[in-house]
Amino acid sequence: MENWKRDITLFLTSQTISLFGSALVQYAIMWHVTLTTQSGMMMTIFILCGFVPTFILSPFAGVWADRYNRKWLIAIADGMIAFSTLILAIVFLMGYEAMWLLFAIAAIRSFGAGIQTPAVGAILPQIVPEEQLTKVNGINGSIQAGIMFIAPMVSAALLSLATLEVIFFIDVITAAIAIFTLLFFLKIAVHEKAMGEQVGYMEDFKQGLRYIRGHAFLKSFFIFFAMLFFLIAPMAFLTPLQVARSFGDDVWRLTVIELTFSVGMMVGGSVIAMWGGFNNRIYTMLFAGIIMAVCTISFGFVPNFWLYSILMLVCGVAMPIFNTPSTVLLQEKVEGNYLGRIFGIFGMISSSMMPIGMLVFGPLADVVSIELLLIVTGALMLVLLMLLGRNQTLIKAGIKETTE
Repeated sequence: MENWKRDITLFLTSQTISLFGSALVQYAIMWHVTLTTQSGMMMTIFILCGFVPTFILSPFAGVWADRYNRKWLIAIADGMIAFSTLILAIVFLMGYEAMWLLFAIAAIRSFGAGIQTPAVGAILPQIVPEEQLTKVNGINGSIQAGIMFIAPMVSAALLSLATLEVIFFIDVITAAIAIFTLLFFLKIAVHEKAMGEQVGYMEDFKQGLRYIRGHAFLKSFFIFFAMLFFLIAPMAFLTPLQVARSFGDDVWRLTVIELTFSVGMMVGGSVIAMWGGFNNRIYTMLFAGIIMAVCTISFGFVPNFWLYSILMLVCGVAMPIFNTPSTVLLQEKVEGNYLGRIFGIFGMISSSMMPIGMLVFGPLADVVSIELLLIVTGALMLVLLMLLGRNQTLIKAGIKETTE
């Protein structure tokens, strides 16, 4: 890892370019569906198209990330998304603008993300020294938050000046730049398992499950996150609806809470990159998790929109301070040859539990107030975090092995 700073700079640059183009398209399609149909059912279908393929593919993609060259997997996933977007742009230029095409592209993009995410999570420890993982993951979190902040504004500006297919072509160009950078400028050694003799796919998958069963830390970790993702669904998905109901359905209000959350995430990513967290990663997660839970409860009581926005900012700051040590914990504790499968299963949990939560809390939001749902789920998050703090298996696993 002599040139790791150069390598990680090139890698994050290629991913940032690709992510920016993808975010432009994602927002453009979402707003097009919203404005064209003004249908909650259509938006639900669009959201499902963005989640379900990732869930289905994650266990397969996790195995692929351990069996094959991770750099090529990332490039192939980017290329698949770019090619499908190019076809869509051409079809739109020919005048065929059926809604089902947008749902199809959302599903293809979700498949691509399902392949890419475990590969990216598994490849970082191949590039970055272990003691620098927190800093690099924190910086990466800030970059992603920055894109979340900029992309909606750029996408909105482009939609007002150009057609939807123009944005599609921008995504194709950014993906091509990212793939070229990744393949021709970045040298990453193929990990040990990809060079060795391969067993059958199902045996690889079973080995991953046996690995989890053999590590009490991983079992506790996944159970905790499954429950957390379920409980966090109202805060993640219902707060815009709460703002529209309680403070007014002005578009600028929804824009404000989205931007404040993104700014908070940028700040939080910078904080965890510079600070590194407590000497025990679980304590860092507890600290940030409690802030998020208290903010969730507070969303149910706050009577003033600007105070609500400040809480959204604070919640955004806490998010990367919570996410970064959890990612680093997996990267540190899991053997390199199993990282892809572990991140694949983690992707399954994250892409399934929040939609499942919405299947429960979404209909409830039409029966009881969203404020009550936020208060109850925030309180349950606090209980879950208290249990996390008492789990000695996780506490022991969270101790840093080196001083960062």
